[in-house]
Amino acid sequence: MAHILSNAHRGRVILLVSLITAGYVGLGVRLVDIQVYQHDKHAEHALDNTRRKVIHASRRGDILDSRGAVLATSRIAKTVCADPSLIGTNQLLVARTIAPILGLDVNGMAKRMQRRVYTDAAGRQREDKHVVLKRKVLLEDWQRITNALANLEFGVDVKTLPRKERLALYNVKHRSIFSERVDSQLRVYPSGNLGAHVLGFVGVRDPGSAKVPMEGLEGKHGVEMMLDSVLEGARGWRETETDRGRREVVAYRGYDIKSRDGMNAVLTLDANIQYIAERALEKLCAKHTPASACVVVVNPNTGAILALANRPTFNPNKPGESTAANRRNRVVTDMFEPGSTFKIVAVSGALNEGVVRLTDRFNCENGRYYFAGKVLRDHHGYDQLTVEEIITKSSNIGTAKVAMRMGGERLHRYISQLGFGAKTGVSLPGEINGLLHPYKKWNKLSISRIPMGHEIAATPIQLTMAMSAVANGGRLMRPMLVEKLTDLEGKPVVQYEPAEVRKVIRDEAAEQMVEALITVVSPNGTARQAWLENYLVAGKTGTAQKPAKNRRGYEPGKYFASFIGFLPARKPELCIGVFVDEPHNGYYGGVVAGPAFKEIAEKSANYLGVKTSVPVKSLAEPKAELARR
Repeated sequence: MAHILSNAHRGRVILLVSLITAGYVGLGVRLVDIQVYQHDKHAEHALDNTRRKVIHASRRGDILDSRGAVLATSRIAKTVCADPSLIGTNQLLVARTIAPILGLDVNGMAKRMQRRVYTDAAGRQREDKHVVLKRKVLLEDWQRITNALANLEFGVDVKTLPRKERLALYNVKHRSIFSERVDSQLRVYPSGNLGAHVLGFVGVRDPGSAKVPMEGLEGKHGVEMMLDSVLEGARGWRETETDRGRREVVAYRGYDIKSRDGMNAVLTLDANIQYIAERALEKLCAKHTPASACVVVVNPNTGAILALANRPTFNPNKPGESTAANRRNRVVTDMFEPGSTFKIVAVSGALNEGVVRLTDRFNCENGRYYFAGKVLRDHHGYDQLTVEEIITKSSNIGTAKVAMRMGGERLHRYISQLGFGAKTGVSLPGEINGLLHPYKKWNKLSISRIPMGHEIAATPIQLTMAMSAVANGGRLMRPMLVEKLTDLEGKPVVQYEPAEVRKVIRDEAAEQMVEALITVVSPNGTARQAWLENYLVAGKTGTAQKPAKNRRGYEPGKYFASFIGFLPARKPELCIGVFVDEPHNGYYGGVVAGPAFKEIAEKSANYLGVKTSVPVKSLAEPKAELARR
């Protein structure tokens, strides 16, 4: 019997030893599999668990005006967070301390900092230790927060408290409120809506849509958009490995790619002239309550844009609070029938071709002229007018007859040569071509209607550059908005120069056209309200009835009023266009746009120190009707 039990015991021992041996063999096989055959896989997994990528942020370049005033800049911003587990029962005290700095509600912040315990999917108890209070907090505000918390008073003598309670209060002051590791950039426009449509605004870059994969800010409108790549720069990064305590192992530091800061953009814009233009536009809108209005101020000799303003407008610091209509830059995106400002094209072309002289006379039919079965009217009946007087009085009939003497094909060529029907090339997004039909599609009436600004559509920038071409001796200039690109120290990297598109009008013909335009800003002209005491001004008014949208003909009671002028007339330094859509309390270009031109011209000339010139002297008090059209 004992023998039998002994054998059974021996069998159990052998079985146990076999199982243990098999276990060790299986473990060994598994270790060999992990260590040898799956080494690469697990090594990569381990590396992923310890590898960190630290981002080196690039700074977006500034946008400055021509005199160095900062119009747009980037500032370091923090994401401010809270750890409710460390705040304990001090939510209200902490909230009262930092909520005013963050511009947040005290009670709302205190509620967000309350401890929240929840159960995760595995049934384990968890607690929020990372609650975002506010993003994009300026660095200086973050420093104010840390200083305020460091000086926080609890109403007790901390030194007398037990060590555990002292540690808890220390955590409230120094650890409970923290910022995320990676800083962001906040784009700031110090002057608010000044030059908003030129500057544009930024948004968060979508990494998936970027040509170069980088995070950060992306220009969404204006110069911010047009120069996005040079303003943005490129972000860098550093790859590191960490130990089990998530401390960096310097010996295993990998790639270290330095960031490249963006360049600064210096514009031709002058912030002071921009301010003058926007204030004058505000006054105009207050008086005439138009649907929209805009102003362009250009140096006619270089094409440099000194000011560009639109109403309605928006604040680029808060673009999301505005509508798309308010953000639209109507100077380049909107077109309209220009009306009588367009008469400079036909008359200057005819002078250039030598088919008329300023002293040539035309029968203006006492205000009613039948052509191709339709009547063409003047606002006032005139008999015989010289070419100069046709411009002075803004005669539709006289201008049509001048154009007929030149011929349709030549007229079309001059319209095209002066930049209509094509983009000007200004460095702003959304520019349109305007509307110029091919000559073959003109009808029998076109030769009589187009010279007075009908059957054609132009943008404010096109009209201003065309008038600048007349002012500067017949040279059409490309509008210039960016003067240079510099590094962050202000050293020039790229310098831009004025660009002449083409010579359109001979010097002599341009001079003759200027003399005619001088008479417009006189007691006998249509723009007496643009007259200046110390400067000789030349220009042209425009009053056009708006075409109907859903039918043929024009909208009753809806007009587009404009005035484009330059000074000093014979040696111009400023060309200013004022354009007003659907004004009230008057609609003639001279009445609506003339006073705004006068204010901008006078203040800008004084600011720039433009040498005074002898104006057209008033011979008598002008009659009211002379200010019309």
